[in-house]
Amino acid sequence: MQRKAYVPGLAALLVALLAGCTADSGTDGSAIDSKAGKGTSSVAQPGKYRTLREPCGSVPGSTLKDLLPGAAELPEEQRQKIFRGTSAVTYDTDRRVGCSWKADSPDASHHLSLDFERVVSYDGAVSDDDRAQEVFATKQDAADLPIPANSAATDADDNRAQASPPPTPSTSKPATGTPAGTPSGTPSGTPSGTSTGSADGLQPRVLDDLGDAAFLDDVLTGAGAGSTAQRRTVSVVFRTSNVIVTIVYGEQAARTTEVPDSKELQDRARSLARKLAEEFSG
Repeated sequence: MQRKAYVPGLAALLVALLAGCTADSGTDGSAIDSKAGKGTSSVAQPGKYRTLREPCGSVPGSTLKDLLPGAAELPEEQRQKIFRGTSAVTYDTDRRVGCSWKADSPDASHHLSLDFERVVSYDGAVSDDDRAQEVFATKQDAADLPIPANSAATDADDNRAQASPPPTPSTSKPATGTPAGTPSGTPSGTPSGTSTGSADGLQPRVLDDLGDAAFLDDVLTGAGAGSTAQRRTVSVVFRTSNVIVTIVYGEQAARTTEVPDSKELQDRARSLARKLAEEFSG
């Protein structure tokens, strides 16, 4: 009698164990896939750049000679000191670095500054590139670039197509005197003034041939009767992946009757920007 009672109990135990194993494994793999899905939730990608270039060594000596013409006439020791530049004070050189140069001549004084900022997103759902794009957009908005004439015309056409009244001049975004792309905490020496470059192709504008996104600003200060010597500052700001590069290049004339040439300064600043973009991409 004891044997007969024992065997059915053992069989029941085996059936229960087999049923549990079958439920856990799943013949179609649904249980395994469900766990794998939870373990592989999407995480935003890190940016391309994990470190930054050394800014004071990023500008070749031949380029500095063009940008700082006053230094060419100085004794060798002084010239080399100017070309070495002055490092900006930063607290995390993996995230932000900068350098500045200045040279005087009898005709004008020139200054140049670089700022490299590596943007890192601390939101797992936002990539470093997307966060850098947001930071760049904030800088571009702060520059308050004037609306191009063709864009204003396009907007008016769109409004008419929607049976809405065309925009009036008072609603257009005006040019301001805020020099573009000068990040806080970096040396700039850029005064407020009037956005200029009124000649065709020289106005403050978005650049479509530099990095992932770029813009240029052109500010003239000291203009007007009884004013001090005039100073023009050109800023070029561009983004490549999760790094934002800011170039501020300016000239102050020695005489109040002279105006620093907008095209010359813009060409030099854009040439340097292209070289730096190539170095970051290389």
